[in-house]
Amino acid sequence: MRKMSENTKNSRNFDIYEVFSQKTVQSPFVHQFSLLAPNAEVALAMARENFLRREPCFNLWVVKRDDIHALPPEERPFLERLDNKSYRETKGYGDLQSRWRRHREAYEARQKQNQANSGSQAGGM
Repeated sequence: MRKMSENTKNSRNFDIYEVFSQKTVQSPFVHQFSLLAPNAEVALAMARENFLRREPCFNLWVVKRDDIHALPPEERPFLERLDNKSYRETKGYGDLQSRWRRHREAYEARQKQNQANSGSQAGGM
């Protein structure tokens, strides 16, 4: 793993912070913008001032850019799925309703056939 940015400090010891927000309890965090601040407390106050004027949110994160780590491009192919577990995907259930309908209709047709056969046998005696 490598750091996202090796040199984010300027001559005044300000750091770059990334701001993430969450609109509701169930929603994911979304990156909003970057800002320069001397520490995390000031970054959070600046993020609150700048972001909350625009739209309401449930939660707010500030993360120092130097603390964000990413995979180098040469390691990204290892993120691909290693096994074939397509049976876990729900794409095979799209026609489930029509399958059930066909089976129910076939069952009902057999029931009618059986009733007709048993009725004709009882009437013939």
